[in-house]
Amino acid sequence: MIKTLDVSQYARWDAFVDNTKEASFFHLAGWQQVIERAFGHKTYFLYTEHDGEITGILPLVHVNSRLFGNQLVSTSFCVYGGIVATNEQAYAALDQHACRLAERLGVDYLEMRNQVQKNPERPHKDLYVTFKKTLDADNEKNRLAIPRKQRAMVRKAIDAGLNSTLDVTVDRMYQAYSESVRNLGTPVFPKKYFQLLKQVFGEQCEVLTVELNGQLVASVMSFYFKDQVLPYYGGGTALARELKGNDFMYWEVMRRAVDKGIKVFDFGRSKIGTGSYSFKKNWGFVAQPLFYEFYLVKAKILPDINPLNPKYKVFIAVWKRLPLPVSQLLGPFLSKDLG
Repeated sequence: MIKTLDVSQYARWDAFVDNTKEASFFHLAGWQQVIERAFGHKTYFLYTEHDGEITGILPLVHVNSRLFGNQLVSTSFCVYGGIVATNEQAYAALDQHACRLAERLGVDYLEMRNQVQKNPERPHKDLYVTFKKTLDADNEKNRLAIPRKQRAMVRKAIDAGLNSTLDVTVDRMYQAYSESVRNLGTPVFPKKYFQLLKQVFGEQCEVLTVELNGQLVASVMSFYFKDQVLPYYGGGTALARELKGNDFMYWEVMRRAVDKGIKVFDFGRSKIGTGSYSFKKNWGFVAQPLFYEFYLVKAKILPDINPLNPKYKVFIAVWKRLPLPVSQLLGPFLSKDLG
């Protein structure tokens, strides 16, 4: 029997996530609150039970947009998702239920953001990869493991006098992040979204800000999960490029994480061939493919909603020229459907 998650079962759901190897930070129950409250999308967080124990989970988000289509995704606004189950029966039950739900909702497609291939017979995208690296307990060894040219960038930032601090609020992070995504031609998420992430996930959500004499240079929101750190939303001001602020920022996340006993640095998802893809490779990280698998319902071909699609070229060029306050005002109306 498939059950639907409610608040009373959050602790049980998260205990399953914490104790199941395949589960990620993006499978935590808190995402249901964050997504519904920040963006207003309907969620379906499904689970199976056997003898009173949860045996499988599947978080789903229904995004129905006039501009970007009708989709059921595990999980929107997250880089990982899909079914996590302890046995084949639970996996099959959740998968079948999701496909039937997609048909009942009349979506264009169901998307499972798997880290490994689950259903080879289904179409999947080769667009994204992720970057993960095991950290040494000795920070000096981690520093020396960074390729020489990239290591020199970090050294230059340190010599420039940059320092990092942990922020209680998301205010400075939002300013740096919104400036960065505007410069890329991408609509920014609402500030409320980041506030909710901090509120819902507490100590698992950390904001590190890079300064020079008190002036904002760069900032990043990172997620801590099990033995991993995931710097997820980051950006820099105009000063960051000159001062190598982003290089210093990620080194500081790594250094501080090791001091906390973290063993894995998850540099997150990038599109193949983009600037962020090259940046992460320059740090010595090796790309690992992601298998975003699709069950097509009304759609005849795989969706292509990403900045590399030529049809968004004009929009991106115009958005890059918007004044920052205007992009912060207009961005949330578009980004809420770009999960």
